[in-house]
Amino acid sequence: MSLSGVCVTAVESRPAGVIGTSESPARRPFGARVKGFVALTKPRIIELLLITTVPVMFLAEQGVPDLRLVLLTCVGGYLSAGGANALNMYIDRDIDALMDRTSQRPLVTGMVSPRECLAFGIALAVVSTLLFGLTVNWLSAWLSLGALLFYVVVYTMILKRRTAQNIVWGGIAGCMPVLIGWSAVKDSLSWAPVILFLVIFFWTPPHYWPLSMKVKEDYARVGVPMLPVVASNKTVAKQIVLYSWVMVAVSLLLTPLGYTGWFYTAVALASGGWWLWEAHALQNRAKAEVTGAKLKEMRLFHWSITYVSLLFVAVAVDPFLR
Repeated sequence: MSLSGVCVTAVESRPAGVIGTSESPARRPFGARVKGFVALTKPRIIELLLITTVPVMFLAEQGVPDLRLVLLTCVGGYLSAGGANALNMYIDRDIDALMDRTSQRPLVTGMVSPRECLAFGIALAVVSTLLFGLTVNWLSAWLSLGALLFYVVVYTMILKRRTAQNIVWGGIAGCMPVLIGWSAVKDSLSWAPVILFLVIFFWTPPHYWPLSMKVKEDYARVGVPMLPVVASNKTVAKQIVLYSWVMVAVSLLLTPLGYTGWFYTAVALASGGWWLWEAHALQNRAKAEVTGAKLKEMRLFHWSITYVSLLFVAVAVDPFLR
């Protein structure tokens, strides 16, 4: 998989790896270099991916899964997602240099060179696929590799700089850990992980668009057509509400299909109801043409992380209360 010849939208950028320093990456302190490579994997994002992986393993097992299997799945998932994130940074290093929120990434600061980043990302992709295949099962390995390729090729290389629907379809990669968690236990798939896959699919746009509203000037500066860049706040908020209603409705399908019981249903209704309250509140502020800090778009962004954490904790706990 060669990424060195990627054709991307032209952006005026500073040379990657020289911002703030002209020192060779190899001459940097070892500890700082290690932190730089860890940062390439975007650990905080991977934490969220693991939150959607492990609970599904409990649901698939209808109890406590093999803890060795859980550990191997988490390690494999971390390495795979980390490889995808490193390759994403390699491809996006030109625009990362111009965006405030990405200006401290390792390739921009020069802590890691582009060649090192590319090799690191490919190595993680290979190691994670083999780890899954040899210690978990090959279905999980192919799902993991598919998620990595989708994120790097379909989202980063094709969609991100070309369409306002980039995060909608690109978010499919972030849905895959749900399928991986189930397949790790069952070595097969069923409707339960598909439903949870759809929950994350419909969750991703209303999770990310509020953040995009906050930093839309960053995206506009580099020509990335995130929806808040090309549409009004009222339009974005309307889309957030629509996706939110579908997400909550889909989350409630697990119980009538027999996969979950009263506890999950109660958590899904309560957390989903609060989500809808926040989504409609954001829409009302957007309709009133509120701007700046008073728009409070980040309230929904922060709640979205809490919501998905609560929902998947309920997925893990529910089998013990049935």
